[in-house]
Amino acid sequence: MRILVIEDDEKIASFLTQGLKEVGYTVDSVRTAEEGLQRFETKTYDAAVVDIMLPGMDGLQLVETLRNRGNRTPLLILSARRSVDDRVLGLQKGGDDYLVKPFSFAELWARLQALIRRATLSTSPTTILRYEDLEMNLVTREVKRGNTRIDLQPREYALLEYFLRHPEQVLTKTLIMEHVWNYDFDPQTNVVDVLVHRLRTKIDKDFSSKLIHTIRGIGYVLRKE
Repeated sequence: MRILVIEDDEKIASFLTQGLKEVGYTVDSVRTAEEGLQRFETKTYDAAVVDIMLPGMDGLQLVETLRNRGNRTPLLILSARRSVDDRVLGLQKGGDDYLVKPFSFAELWARLQALIRRATLSTSPTTILRYEDLEMNLVTREVKRGNTRIDLQPREYALLEYFLRHPEQVLTKTLIMEHVWNYDFDPQTNVVDVLVHRLRTKIDKDFSSKLIHTIRGIGYVLRKE
């Protein structure tokens, strides 16, 4: 899942980006509302964290602009303003939740999960990704193959979700790098191969039918043998 952080405070933005990546999200981070609007024009996000006090267009103007354009992405507003009137205004402008600074990362993560869960349940009749006997529950984050539960680390989960959303489609190393790590591909690194190997060990090793396959010189694909 991909999150957009719109925060001009470098320390807070870094804290949020690092924390969200550690729990398995792909994160884009920008420092102005104008940059945020540009990102929304080119990418789809599962949720966004929006600071109110931004240079130029402020966070409330950004939220209102997105809603006027018909964008329904779940938006979590961050603000040092703690009065009831400020919170009410943030929600009236189109925010889905409002979190006062300073905040704990655990609470922010829990609120984001709740927003994404509500959005998923309201827009889709199912919260399950499935291919053959492999199943992922997007709400509980539980992964099973047949009746066997499989425990995955955050990056393994993110990679498997990517495979399950694009079954039988060859995913290049560049695409995987961009989706899971969110930075430009370095042809000298083998982090993609290492991650795929770890995931394949958990998904395929103890099963007769293998699902994750290597396409030499290109990348990987989730498909039946």
